[in-house]
Amino acid sequence: MPGLRQYGGRCFTAKEAPVRPVPLLPLYAALLGAALAGCTAEAPGPAAAPRPAESRSSAGAGPPAPSSGTPPPTRTPAQLPQGGVKIFPAYRVVAYYGTAGNGALGVLGEDHPDRMLPKLRAAAKPFAGDRKVQVAYELIATVAQGGPGADGDYSRMIPLSRIQQYVDQARRHKVLVILDLQPGRGDFLPQARKLERFLVQPHVGLALDPEWRMPAGKVPGRTIGRVGAAEVNRVSAYLAGLVAGHALPEKLFVLHQFRASMLPDISRVEKRRGLALVQHVDGFGTRAEKDATWQRLHRPQQFHLGYKLFYDEDIKRYRAADVLKFKPAPELVSFQ
Repeated sequence: MPGLRQYGGRCFTAKEAPVRPVPLLPLYAALLGAALAGCTAEAPGPAAAPRPAESRSSAGAGPPAPSSGTPPPTRTPAQLPQGGVKIFPAYRVVAYYGTAGNGALGVLGEDHPDRMLPKLRAAAKPFAGDRKVQVAYELIATVAQGGPGADGDYSRMIPLSRIQQYVDQARRHKVLVILDLQPGRGDFLPQARKLERFLVQPHVGLALDPEWRMPAGKVPGRTIGRVGAAEVNRVSAYLAGLVAGHALPEKLFVLHQFRASMLPDISRVEKRRGLALVQHVDGFGTRAEKDATWQRLHRPQQFHLGYKLFYDEDIKRYRAADVLKFKPAPELVSFQ
């Protein structure tokens, strides 16, 4: 609609658009288009080595060695940061969202993780309810770009050393990490494979952000993206394979959404053993606008539910006590 700008779920005229910090990346300008609420009612892990083929010749072949009858040892799964192998329903996860060294893309990047962690713990404490709180960093590992870049995919991975910094610090302090992907014109799966060194660690999960998954010929920041269930299912199968192959505890697998078109065939997204599949409902604005988005999109019959709170953009931001009254209450809450 000419003259309208979308800001994470709200709609303004150009003159009414709120003043926001200018991000380091130009694509984080206001997205054009109709708003959700208020405007409209690297390689996979090695496979097990093949068993040697039995000789097909009977010459000189003796009888097979008797079995000892002792079953092979089973691998004990690694534990989550605070214990156990299942995230839900034991924990409610509360996360800070953003990328390394860039506060314009989310609160997590406003300072060094050592200085952000106490703030995160304080923000997370009121969300416990009837569960134990597990804090998390949702770190944007690949950032959508306004230009094609050297490989033409309109996406750039942050330095692996910065990801390692967050993953290592999180391990020391019993924090979960969710690596968020914004693939531009690329596919989610190749980006996920490049992060395998991190994903095989017990405390590291994955998030897909369809807003930044561009159709052919489209540019991030000018179009709200989308992804089909087939691509989502390929990524979840890969991630579940890592869990099984490395005897890992349950991992978070998060799908972000603030409009139906971002996941057009969401009903075909498959559940996977070893993954806690979360539909994370985003979008900011007034309480009425956010409520409308939540009611329109959330699918508790299919997913664990997540909910995003915006420090700057939400109007009369929901408090923890308010969020815990949602039916059902979100199991993952993130702050941006």
